Order: sequence, then structure tokens, then C-alpha cells
Amino acid sequence: MTSSPEKNMTLLRTAYRAVESGDLDSAERMLTEDFIAHVPGSPVPLVGRDVWRLGTQAMKEAFPDLRIDVRDIFGVGDKVTVLVHFEGTHQGAFQQIEPTGRRVGFGSIEVYRIQGDKIAEEWVAPDMISLMGQISPAAGH
Repeated sequence: MTSSPEKNMTLLRTAYRAVESGDLDSAERMLTEDFIAHVPGSPVPLVGRDVWRLGTQAMKEAFPDLRIDVRDIFGVGDKVTVLVHFEGTHQGAFQQIEPTGRRVGFGSIEVYRIQGDKIAEEWVAPDMISLMGQISPAAGH
């Protein structure tokens, strides 16, 4: 059974809203059991909902007021591509950088593969250089 691009885009918007509100349980249920994540810096794809949960939870703990702005979204077949912008306040440790209290914003280009009515795979390219520059100790000087 194939999903329509419109239904797939709605699924992604719903998942982003769940993450933004902190309802990681609901967002996690939108993933297939064998969810695959392709992330920068990892030589191999990461597999499993638990991997997604750890990464997302780390972001929400570091930026509890995280806001997710879908700037553009389009779907073709079983794929959805999203241009997204994240904003939040650095209130928890993130990648060994202690909280700075700074407001940050960074973009990401994300592609998802939908299988049935669940998210099966993601390719994400967040602008981590921008984010880390905003929270680095040197940025406060």
C-alpha cells in the first residue's frame, strides 16, 4: 500500500509538532521498528527507534523550548524533503558544552522515506557548524 505525498507530508508535520511539544513517545511511534538514520559524521547508517530517541532527547534536553519551523516541504512517491529551521535557548549541556542561556537558530535539510504510514528512513543535514558556533565559549566574547 502506497501513501500519497500529501499524507506523507502530513505525517512529517505531525512528527515535528510532537517533537516540538516534547511528546517523544508519540513521535517515536511514527517510526518503523527498524528505522534507519543517515547522519553526518557516522560512516554507517544508524538503525532503530532508540537511536532516534537518544538524539532527539539530547536536543530537547539542551534546548527545551525548541521551536521547529517547516520552511518548505514537498513529497514525491514515498519520499518527503523538508527545509526546516530550529530555534531554542541553550539551557542544557550539548555535546560537552555547558548551557550558555543563548538563543540559537540553525537550519537543516532533511529527506524522509515513508513506508506505509510510518517514517522508515531519514537523511539529515543540520547546520551543526552554525549551531556549535553559537554555543561555543568563544561566541560569548
